[in-house]
Amino acid sequence: MRELILSSSVYQSDFSEPFAALDLGSNSFHLVIARDFGSEPQIIDRHKEMVRLGEGLEQVGVLSEAAKDRALDCLGRISQRLRPLPPHNVQIVGTAAFRQATNSAEFLDQAQRILGHKIEVISGLEEARLIYSAVCHTLEERDRRRLVMDVGGASTEFIVGHNKEPNLVESLQIGCISMTE
Repeated sequence: MRELILSSSVYQSDFSEPFAALDLGSNSFHLVIARDFGSEPQIIDRHKEMVRLGEGLEQVGVLSEAAKDRALDCLGRISQRLRPLPPHNVQIVGTAAFRQATNSAEFLDQAQRILGHKIEVISGLEEARLIYSAVCHTLEERDRRRLVMDVGGASTEFIVGHNKEPNLVESLQIGCISMTE
């Protein structure tokens, strides 16, 4: 989530106003609302909820009705937190479940109506780049190579980089939900 805030255009906007990043993952949805109080964003609110949107996706290729209902209920709660924020200070991304499900467009329409904001479905490579960026922001600056791996609900990202620059990024369609199913 920190990676989405730090590397998004939202963070580059008016620092006097709060800004938000919402990660719609295949396993959980994670909202962070922050404000700039200096050189780093400081979190003023957060909400994380396990919705398991990708549950059953591996077998049938569609988002199940139960998973969509859980996700839409969660988005209703999240929308209350986003409502007071300026629209230009909100960035929402969808990840692997949205890339893989054949019925994600219908769900995205419903979700965008509830949230009042556009959802950008990002590629696996963009997801990997954001993950690497977040890890680099949390580590000391050293002249060294790094391997970063993130196991998500429906995808796993591998990134090899040097310092803050990713050199090789890979996103595989295998995650903790698909493995348990």
